[in-house]
Amino acid sequence: MDDVGVYLHVPFCERVCPYCDFAVIASRELSRAEEDRYVEALRAELAQRRGDFAGRSLASVYFGGGTPSLLRPESVASLLSAVRDAFGGEPEEVTLEVNPSTVERERLPGFRAAGVDRVSLGIQSFDDVTLRRLGRAHRAAEGLRTLRACREAGFDRLSLDLIAAAPEQSLAGFEAGLETALGCEPDHLSVYELSLEPGTPFARAAADGRLAVCEEETAARMLEVAEARLETAGYRRYEISSYARPGAEALHNRRYWQRRPVLGLGLSAVSSDPPGPGRPFGARRSNPRSLAAYLDCAEGRREAEVEVLSPEVARGEAVFLALRTAEGLVAAAFEAEFGAPPRRWFGEALDGLRAQGLVEEGPRGDLRLSPRGRMLSDSVFQSFV
Repeated sequence: MDDVGVYLHVPFCERVCPYCDFAVIASRELSRAEEDRYVEALRAELAQRRGDFAGRSLASVYFGGGTPSLLRPESVASLLSAVRDAFGGEPEEVTLEVNPSTVERERLPGFRAAGVDRVSLGIQSFDDVTLRRLGRAHRAAEGLRTLRACREAGFDRLSLDLIAAAPEQSLAGFEAGLETALGCEPDHLSVYELSLEPGTPFARAAADGRLAVCEEETAARMLEVAEARLETAGYRRYEISSYARPGAEALHNRRYWQRRPVLGLGLSAVSSDPPGPGRPFGARRSNPRSLAAYLDCAEGRREAEVEVLSPEVARGEAVFLALRTAEGLVAAAFEAEFGAPPRRWFGEALDGLRAQGLVEEGPRGDLRLSPRGRMLSDSVFQSFV
């Protein structure tokens, strides 16, 4: 059955982390008026856009940010009600990103009552020194308190985010944090290598020699240790950065790697619109990154950017998004969509990647990243962009 996932971006944060390049707004105290106007903008945008996904059932809802748990539970309930009304049915998964803080802990029972059934907790580290170096607002004890509060509020589905290769982070320190995370028994973990995104304070500090960047060999070893330890503990690496117990994979996130329709609402949100007349491979709609410009879009005073996907762009995305997953690319499915197997367009690139030991190719043309390819995935993906 045709379905849709809905992503709602809430840009407000208590503070902006120095490594973050998402569209966020520092707001230590989000006023009722600011919150209400933004929630109404999301509802207005939903009303404008629901027709582009008409006839699709609701599969998943994801509140991301920013820090969406800065919203009041009644705001989350209002938005969920509007999304359900727009598409009908109950989503299989409703995720809310949460940061450890006293205010957010107090709201957890309200979020559960509002219909959220999965929490993604931005722990990042269980070491106070590392948290300070990352510019995080919380400390390890607060993270553990928030984890307990999630369980007490009735959240059985719990994902933790951990950062590897933080400034001056040691392998032993990373391993200790991994063990602490496993002791919390989440059903899902995301392990991200810290990246220095252009324009962020961390990137500028690194360029000026003011940031002690983790050595590549140490960073690679951290990711190897994470994979080995998590798989031993019963977690399967189903995507480059994502590990889950059987049946606990993030349904909403999988939509992106599988190139399935997602309605993105909010500042900077990106939608993956389904195929239709004049857009056989769908379209990508991107909202503005400034709050004023986004509100103009939501309130009908300007249009968002829309890119109709060309065959070339769609083919490249089909390859590198599938390569992010453990299953990899099924050549027969690619041929059914595009008329020929991947080698028709990417033969030279695939030969080079295979020669470097980065990509494995099956007898029917199926493609997967090698263990080394997972470590160098960004450079692999450039071959298909």
